[in-house]
Amino acid sequence: MAEKEQRIRYPRRRLLRALLQALDRAAFALLTRLEIVGRENCPDQGPLIVVANHFDFSDPVLMVRVAPWPLDFWGGFHMPHAPSYVTWIPKLWGFYHVHRGGYSREAIRAGEAVLRQNGVLGIFPEAGNWATVLRRPRPGTAFLAARTGAPLLPMAFEGLNDVFPALKRGRRARVTARIGKVFGPFAEPAEGPQHRQGIEAIGDEIMRHIAELITPEKRGVYSDDPALRAAAERHKYPFAGKPDY
Repeated sequence: MAEKEQRIRYPRRRLLRALLQALDRAAFALLTRLEIVGRENCPDQGPLIVVANHFDFSDPVLMVRVAPWPLDFWGGFHMPHAPSYVTWIPKLWGFYHVHRGGYSREAIRAGEAVLRQNGVLGIFPEAGNWATVLRRPRPGTAFLAARTGAPLLPMAFEGLNDVFPALKRGRRARVTARIGKVFGPFAEPAEGPQHRQGIEAIGDEIMRHIAELITPEKRGVYSDDPALRAAAERHKYPFAGKPDY
């Protein structure tokens, strides 16, 4: 495994990704009314973990559009909510596969390798886009952040769900990307019975930074409104215990 980790280079697929990023910029200019808020909060370089909400299958495409640096990703190998005609795009870009139903040792080691090279890794802590309000994160993002001590940059994306319905009406949807301030780093919790609780606390802190950037009615389990929190808690993680091939 150490030998495989040594083969991980950042950045990678430079020419191909430059072409895809150019197409990405053209598509957002043509198909949406995109507003990017907070560009000044982007640091010049990594190591950095970029985290964002995951309300739509095209969220990674917007993260690529916003990012001023080469960007690698964690992502599920199976993409159940993306139309089959677009699943080739993330595969062409390349990403490190996370097995949603269990521990992803190879993804963790790949993420560590990217960050050790002052790279930038994009992660959606909720690990899926099965709701349009914030839900609790899976532990992987918090675990990687604590293990590496890398700072994090929060982003919030809204409006992507409206793009295709608006196009059918002959309109361009308003899409917003908000970029918050860098936070962290986090220390890894001590081993023992409290380790999992420590990781969960870091995960909640990560999600609260994202929640601050999202309109209040979309904050889900991180909302100040008890009714919105209760409604969001009903969106259970659908991949627990399931392999992701």
